[in-house]
Amino acid sequence: MTARNIDHLVLPVGNLGKARERLSSLGFTVAPDGAHPFGTANACVFFEDGAYLEPLAVVDRRKAGGHAKKGNVFVERDLEYRGRRGREGLSAIVVSSEDASNDHRHYVAAGISGGEPLEFGRAVKSPGGDEVEARFQLAFAAMDSAADFFAFSCQRLVSFPQDMAELRVHANSVAGLKDVVLASDDPHASVAFFDNVLRAPGVEVEGGLAFQTETGAVRVLRREQIAHDFGLPVEGVAAGLVAEAVIFRSLDLAVTEIILAANDVAFIRRDGRVLVSPSPGQGVLFGFEE
Repeated sequence: MTARNIDHLVLPVGNLGKARERLSSLGFTVAPDGAHPFGTANACVFFEDGAYLEPLAVVDRRKAGGHAKKGNVFVERDLEYRGRRGREGLSAIVVSSEDASNDHRHYVAAGISGGEPLEFGRAVKSPGGDEVEARFQLAFAAMDSAADFFAFSCQRLVSFPQDMAELRVHANSVAGLKDVVLASDDPHASVAFFDNVLRAPGVEVEGGLAFQTETGAVRVLRREQIAHDFGLPVEGVAAGLVAEAVIFRSLDLAVTEIILAANDVAFIRRDGRVLVSPSPGQGVLFGFEE
């Protein structure tokens, strides 16, 4: 069984302009805004390893609500997340796929289907001015016990433009994802879910489980472990299965620190990591390590 790569992470934000400003101050190169045909838009951050961040904003509430009522799971889950947890956070892990239709059948058979698949397209413009209509097919997975987190596979039917290299170079020296950290009251309760989504076995680590892929690991840890690792009060870590942090792989942590300091971004050093607390446009705690 070959592990699925993390394709991207969905980070709900209240405002794309604020997200662009915040992510730029963290030293990331942010792509031009991209509009979806169902009332949401993004401003992505692409990495050398092929993964990316998708800060996601609702730009047309009426259109988004209408599509959610018609069964668009992507929008429905996003609006539900915002309704429960506010407009900022990390709501979904997305895995790469060569056959989303087959993934949907697999999720149904495994009892984790999050709803009907979705196919759509959106215009994507490269730094060189090339524009294509990228097309995607999504298959959704969800746990009944995890209202504030879901996953989906993403098949790129028509991929991004070829000349995207400039967007994958970041002043903060980040080359890709290292860890996506989720809090759970019972990490072992999510083993079957992540086994089926990531196609990777859960490995015991201190305080929980880790599921390794080529584009980063998903770590599902008890609340107490997350509080310990990131210097947070236990009561500050959400209950249930909730994404709490993203750790990035920096090629040079000294450069990362210099960029953060130059842009007046507050950070702390802890156990070989540089940590930046959540802020509007960022959503969750960000960490950087070599």
